Amino acid sequence: MPISLENRVMAKKSSGKQNKPGQASAAQRRENIRQQRQENLQRTQPQQRNRRKAQSGSNRTLWIALGTAVVAIAVIIGVFVYISSQSSTGNTYPTTPADPAVVQEVTSVSQSTLAAVGTGSGKVANPPKPLSGSPAPLTGPNGKPEVFYYGGEYCPFCAAERWGMIVALSRFGTFSNLKQTSSSSSDVYPNTPTFSFYGSSYTSQYIDFVPVEGQSYQGVTLQQLTSAQQQLVNTYNPGGSIPFIDIANKYTLTGASYDPQVLSGQTPQAIAAALSNPQSPIAQSILGTANYFTAAICEATNQQPASVCAAAPVPQLEQSLNSTSGYNGVQQNRALSLEADMRRLFRG
Repeated sequence: MPISLENRVMAKKSSGKQNKPGQASAAQRRENIRQQRQENLQRTQPQQRNRRKAQSGSNRTLWIALGTAVVAIAVIIGVFVYISSQSSTGNTYPTTPADPAVVQEVTSVSQSTLAAVGTGSGKVANPPKPLSGSPAPLTGPNGKPEVFYYGGEYCPFCAAERWGMIVALSRFGTFSNLKQTSSSSSDVYPNTPTFSFYGSSYTSQYIDFVPVEGQSYQGVTLQQLTSAQQQLVNTYNPGGSIPFIDIANKYTLTGASYDPQVLSGQTPQAIAAALSNPQSPIAQSILGTANYFTAAICEATNQQPASVCAAAPVPQLEQSLNSTSGYNGVQQNRALSLEADMRRLFRG
């Protein structure tokens, strides 16, 4: 059957629309590549986000670690600074300016009370000893007879001795800037109320008073002995005991003059108030010591001032001191050890 013209035209158009095989394959590949890239992008985006999150978390962890390290270093430095400050300033026995009322009572004991106490009714067991051999006089920085004291704030025997020394020295001059403190709480006679000579000053027209408070706590130095002072200690106190007192190279004393137990449990105010009662064991111990010191100092000042050195019981005590055997630091028994011999002396 013959094909009509119209059918032939339509068949030709239809055959013209068919794609070549190579063209269809290339298009498909491009589509496949596009889809693969899309899929890859969809897979990598969460991974990238996770990596960014992980990196951010790692950075935060690093900063937290660094911050913690800085804080730890600051704390360590603070601890060392605190310990250092405690070592340099805290390791001293607490001192306060002396109560003016206490100072007034201790430095102005009446002559009648001192005379009534006399030698202390046997309470003074260790008076100053004269030096034998006529050593060269000991003079102080102003050329006057020197009263040299070597002690320590922690020392209970020094604590007891300072009371009598202040009473005696106040008869020849004036103290300034005395401090109140107490002896060690872990030594014998713990927490004995006392004064400290560290940082104080003393003026007198008759004598030079030179105090050295060697230590606060044992092992914590306050003042160093000069070479001349060390030689003095080596010569007349070879045991290095404290307190050690040299009165113008005429008399020396090592250890406490009386039993520190008498001050046990007392306040500075109570001790000072007791000095007005000659019958008080405290007054007999402290003022008896002061009378012996006064007599020794009068020997060094050639009986000056006369108002002090001629008053009872000073002349009688001078005779008593000079009748005892002398000490030259070598031939006599060694100086009393405060940690052993003084305990035997007062405790038996």
